[in-house]
Parts: sequence; structure tokens; C-alpha cells
Amino acid sequence: MTLPDNGDVRDMPRSAAARTARLASLPLSIAGRTALGLGKRLGGKSAEAVAADLQRRTADQLFRVLGELKGGAMKFGQALSVFEAALPEHLAAPYRATLTKLQDSAPPMPAEQVHRVLERELGTNWRRRLRGFCDEPAAAASIGQVHRARWPDGREVAVKVQYPGAADALRADLNQLARVSRLFASLLPGLEVKPLIEELKARIGEELDYRLEAEAQAGFAAAFDGDPEIAVPRVRLYTRHVLVTDWLEGRPLSEIIAHGTQEERDRAGLLFVRFLFAGPARAGLLHADPHPGNFRMTPDGRLGVLDFGLVARLPGGLPPQIGRLLRIGLDGDFDTVVEGLRAEGFIKPGVEIDPQELHDYLRPFTEPAQAETFHFTRDWMRTQFQRITDIRDQSARTALRLNLPPSYLLIHRVWSGGIGVLSQLGTNAPFRAELERWLPGFADELDSDLPEDEPA
Repeated sequence: MTLPDNGDVRDMPRSAAARTARLASLPLSIAGRTALGLGKRLGGKSAEAVAADLQRRTADQLFRVLGELKGGAMKFGQALSVFEAALPEHLAAPYRATLTKLQDSAPPMPAEQVHRVLERELGTNWRRRLRGFCDEPAAAASIGQVHRARWPDGREVAVKVQYPGAADALRADLNQLARVSRLFASLLPGLEVKPLIEELKARIGEELDYRLEAEAQAGFAAAFDGDPEIAVPRVRLYTRHVLVTDWLEGRPLSEIIAHGTQEERDRAGLLFVRFLFAGPARAGLLHADPHPGNFRMTPDGRLGVLDFGLVARLPGGLPPQIGRLLRIGLDGDFDTVVEGLRAEGFIKPGVEIDPQELHDYLRPFTEPAQAETFHFTRDWMRTQFQRITDIRDQSARTALRLNLPPSYLLIHRVWSGGIGVLSQLGTNAPFRAELERWLPGFADELDSDLPEDEPA
């Protein structure tokens, strides 16, 4: 059921000037702490103690500001969180807790403001549909917060209300973050943050329109209706700024990362991979925001999926060229892989890449597919990340010569981000079997290896 769009909500909770000032203050504050740290070293404290204290204080302020500002700043922090496992431990440890907080929490907007949005979007009688509406938000994220209520039939529902002025806040935050991107590069070495910011800016319109999110979520819900392993809440009502879905109870994936048993981590990681790869095949859609805050394990053991604001629409499923080239690479024929990547636009005309160097660069993607089971770990992720971002390493120089075609942008984000989440989980799972089941072209190439007189 849909209602007429009532236009943008303009009353921003925080002025654009104030938001920009908060972000702009970060470099000065961090520079001040660096000077203070130098003073402590001169006063006799060890370099290690000063560095640890500086990192902790920097992390606290950096991600507290991102969280308080919501909007693009918080969304940027959430996007960074999936790559936390790639950072060296001495850098990752101080940031881990604050990064995790950004995945599903932020300061709430006042109840009066929430009521005004609901009245504008749903009409003055909105309480007839959303009975027992709880003014205290159950969750607050980058561009909206979620409240509990009851549908007229008594069913519990989640009511997602977009922050007033979210569009202006997103644009202002991301523009300011782009200006201070070098700051993040110094704090998070090896992570290219500028392309990440540009991607977020390019997709502002998609994430702000809850009508598009409702359409995507309804598609996933229909495709996974009755599934014994995946739970997608049903959409009940939507407008441009309000989205009502069935309530989904569950244990956040971030909690399993922090405190789960190995069995729980393996189960969560396997279902996480299965959902990401099965979505294009079953729904023609790829969930393109795979940070842990969007997933939880339900009491009946299913993987619950939330937030469908960013999806890739793939009516034909994942491109079969991915599976075919991956399988050919596993067989060691990287001359053919180079030709295939050139045909797909990953290697531009006139650019030459050595097949063996390409093989080394692609190891984070090929290694998990080589064995029947693969154990994703933070140590493995760090090793791969350091290798492909260290300009002294040939893999990093190979990366600079590759091109990412627009049609593969979100696919690459999901694949690399998914590996980051699996490494945080420490999942040991039959990853290759999921590729054979869901990745077009991969099993076809596997079957083609069989003798012609042997059934596939």
C-alpha cells in the first residue's frame, strides 16, 4: 500500500554550517593531540604508550563525531567498518568498538519531530495504522531511525522514519569528508577512502527514496518467502520518507562477531555468503550494503536481513563471466583470464598486465575458492590487504593498472566487503560449494573439465 508523496521534509535537526564545522574541526583536534603526545614523550612516557593513547583518543573523537552527525558521515563510518579486519591489529584494536557502534546506533531525533514526519507522510490519522507506536527508537542509523508499533491485525512492525533534511545533511557531510579524506588515509593506512566517498555521493538519491527501498525489499521478501535459512521482513506500507515492515527479532551480527562461538560464527558466515550469492539468482537483486549492522540471527536460526536502500538490480543474475574467469584462474590459465578481463573492460586498451602478477593480485578472491572449506581470519585478511596496498609490492602496482567498469562497481563492493565481514567473523565454511551452487559460469566451467562421455 502506498500513499502520495508529500515532498521533502526541510526542518533539519542540525544546521549545515554546524555539521560542517564539526567535521572540519577533526584535523585540528587530531593535530593538537599529536602535539600533546609529543610532549608526553619528551616528558618520559614510552613511544608505545603515547601511540596507544593517541590512537584511542583519536578513534573516540573521530567516530563519535561521525555517529553524532548521522547522515553521510555516519554512513561513511559504516562503510569503513566492513574493512576493519584488514587493518593491522595495533591500528584496528582502538577503532573496533567505535566502528561497531556505527553499524546500528546513533543519537535519536526528538519524538515531536518523528510525529511531524509521520503526520506529513501518512496523514493526521497515522496512529490508527501504527497502533501502540513507541516514541523511543529501537535503532538509529545513518539517514533514519526505527520505531516499534503494531499493525491493525496485531502484528509487530518496524517503522523507519527518515531524518528531516537527510538529503542536505548527506551531501554536506560527504562533501566535507572528501575535503579531509587525507586525514582518514593517515589514520587508516592503505585504505582508499576517496573512491568510497565518491560512490556514496553517487547513490544519495537511491538511498533517500524509501519507495525504491520498499520495492527492493518486497522483491527479496517474495523470493525468500518461506525460506528455512533466510528471513526478509514483509513490506506493509511506504512513502518517500517512511517505511513500515514486519518486525524482525534477532541477534545482531556484530554481537556474534564479538562474542559468538565458532559454531555460531560458521553458521552466520555461511548463511551470509549464501544470501549474497543467492539474491541475484532468486530475486534478480544484489544486497549491496553488507555491513554487519544489516544482518542478525533470528531465534529460529535463520539469517535476518535488513536495510535494502542500496541494491544492484541484476535481472539476469550475476554476470556469468565472473564465474567462468574465476574457474579458469583456479585452473592456472591466467593468460585467458587476462584476455577475459580485457574483454569485460577491467583492462583498458594499451595496458599490459603480466598474467602471473595478475594471479598474485587476485589471491584474496581465488584462495577461498580453491579448497572445499576455507577459514577466513583477520590475519589472512590483513596479509592480503597489506600486500595489495603496499606500493612496494607488485600486487599494488598491478592494482593501479586495472580498471573497474561501472557495471561491476557494486558487485566488487559486495565481494570485497563480504570477505571483510567473513574475516571479522572468523568463519570456516564450504565457500567453494556456494560458488558452485550460485555463481553462474563457475560450475559450468567445472563441468566442462569432465570427460565428454561422463555425465556432469
